[in-house]
Amino acid sequence: MIKAIMHGCNGKMGQVITGICKEDAGIEIVAGIDVYDGIKNDYPVFSNISLCNVPADVIIDFSNAGAVDDLLVYSVEKQIPVVLCTTGLSEEQLEKVKKASTKVAILRSANMSLGINTLMELLKKAAQIFAPAGFDMEIVEKHHNQKLDAPSGTALALADSMNEALENAYEYKYDRSQERKKRDKYEIGISAVRGGSIVGEHEVIFAGQDEVIEFKHTAYSKAVFAKGAVEAAKFLAGKEAGHYEMSDVIKATM
Repeated sequence: MIKAIMHGCNGKMGQVITGICKEDAGIEIVAGIDVYDGIKNDYPVFSNISLCNVPADVIIDFSNAGAVDDLLVYSVEKQIPVVLCTTGLSEEQLEKVKKASTKVAILRSANMSLGINTLMELLKKAAQIFAPAGFDMEIVEKHHNQKLDAPSGTALALADSMNEALENAYEYKYDRSQERKKRDKYEIGISAVRGGSIVGEHEVIFAGQDEVIEFKHTAYSKAVFAKGAVEAAKFLAGKEAGHYEMSDVIKATM
């Protein structure tokens, strides 16, 4: 059984992951890290990862940007791979992640959902078939009204997966309201909707002459990201130093 440290164990995602691991015979949380100690867990909890003395095979991180620096130092010193799910990292921190990945295995992706990452692989093949046949490609993403960025990072990742499969020949179009002209053949349109409590919905449209093919992913709760993180942890344990993504987890199962 894989032994994991949950970094950010008393946060919402940390508790969801704790619950998932309790039901998964392949992985066990043996220690947690969190400055908040108001939740009782079945494992010891340390206020800082530098204080943790529990042996583990992998670290799952759903904390905050301020805690990532210590996490990277610890993972390199202890040689424990990290599934890094914290967002909002600075450019300086991203550079530290890059350097750390030369010494220890680190998995970091724009979206931890197994469904989204499987969709990315499917879209690569679809784009290679439909784009040369003259199909237009559009992405519509929907999120809750508290989300600050638009388009979403996931929408951009979906567009990137298609564009990379087409040798980056396409440009992204985010807003057509400021121009009146025919749609460019070599563009991928990306539209953002913000409203209510929508967790996340991404629809990819391939529109051709007299036929339309649609790929759609809907997240009904953030638990889909927690499940992906657990699967990523099981994949990453024992891996050599390097930068990994969820696409590597998907490919390992195909």
